[in-house]
Formats: sequence, structure tokens, C-alpha cells
Amino acid sequence: MVEPLFTVTIHCAFCANSFMTSRVRPSFKKASKTDSDFCLHYKEHNPDYYVVRVCPFCGFASTESFVTELTSGQKEAFKEKISKLWTMHDYGGERGWDDALATYKLGLLTAQTIGEKDRVIAGILHHIAWLYREKGDRTNEDRFLEYALDAYISVFEKEGVDLNNARLMFLIGELNRRLKRYFEAVKWFARVVNDKKIMDSGMIRASREAWMTTREDMLAEQLEVPEESKLK
Repeated sequence: MVEPLFTVTIHCAFCANSFMTSRVRPSFKKASKTDSDFCLHYKEHNPDYYVVRVCPFCGFASTESFVTELTSGQKEAFKEKISKLWTMHDYGGERGWDDALATYKLGLLTAQTIGEKDRVIAGILHHIAWLYREKGDRTNEDRFLEYALDAYISVFEKEGVDLNNARLMFLIGELNRRLKRYFEAVKWFARVVNDKKIMDSGMIRASREAWMTTREDMLAEQLEVPEESKLK
């Protein structure tokens, strides 16, 4: 019988030790639904639980998006903030929700300590919000959605104009909507739809649908829809 998990070997970027971490086999990744901000819900085995690889020897927690080689400055910062305080702990086997949350938060701390890219940090923050959503913890979900939103805006300000990233713009609008910042949300959705340079038909369609949802939310809360944010 095929097990849902398999292991891969990771080479630690900090201490150079090799360690094993688990992954969910593709055949066991069965999503039951997808939320509007791309959060996937799984019937049984959640592959998101295994995204962060944690070195049991030094505590360096990374995803596949992290840098593979650290500078001496990054190593020194990680050593002072995390490694020298680390007690050996192996997250290489099956993980429950608590283990997943612990690894993501350690991954967040590692990313912030070594100065990872805003896009990487935003993704981790967003995944933590999804974990809290899975638990039905709305307070902490919103807290981390807000952190993720700030990080995504930082990404857009630094590289979004060059990338013309419709998905990123949509996400900024969607997180604003989920945080009930409707006026900001519709501005971002309208931006995706009205920008003639954007050719991503999927994101244009999603932005139109999200705009309609936001308008319904605003009407339900008896808020006036600003004229300048209406779609053309």
C-alpha cells in the first residue's frame, strides 16, 4: 500500500547538514474547494503543512523559494537570533496543524532574519492566515491577512509596475475586501480590469466577479460605492 507521505533530502543553507523532510504524494493531493484568495482546502492530507523545511540541527526553516546560499552577514544574523537559541527538534515526519503553524512561524522568523524577498515573506504570512482560517480563528486570520496585505503592497511598489502582475493586484484587492476595506478593494479590482496592458483574461474575469461581490458587501452594509472606482 502506498503511503501518502514520502521523504526528500534537504541540504541546510546555514549549517550544511543534510536532513529529511516529508512531502505529500501528488496522488493524495485532493482539494475539495478553492477560496477567492487561492487558499486550497483538502479532503485529507494538506500538502501546505509540509511546505516549510526545518533543519533539526540549527533551526533554519525555509521553503523552495528561499535563497540557496547565505552571505556571511545572513549567517551571522541567523546564528544570533535563532540558531544559538535552538534546541534540536525534528519536524521531518507527519505533521498536524500545530506542527504546520510552528514551522511556518519559524520560516517567517528565518525569512525576516536573513532579509528574504518581500514576495517570499508575503507568501508565508498568507499561508499562516490560511492555517488560522482552517481552524476558524477569524481574529488571527485577519491579523495575518493584514500582514500579508502590507507585504504584497510592498512587492507591488518594488516590482509590480515592471511585472504588470495582475494576480498580485487582484490579491491586494481581495485581501482588502476580506478585511472589509471595500473602497481600497474596488480600486484594485478596477485597476486590473481597466488597465489595457493587462492581458490575463482569468484575472480580469476574477476581478470583475470580485468587484460584484464587493459591491454586494458594500450595499449590505449600506455603504456608498465611489463613482471613480466603478468598472468601465
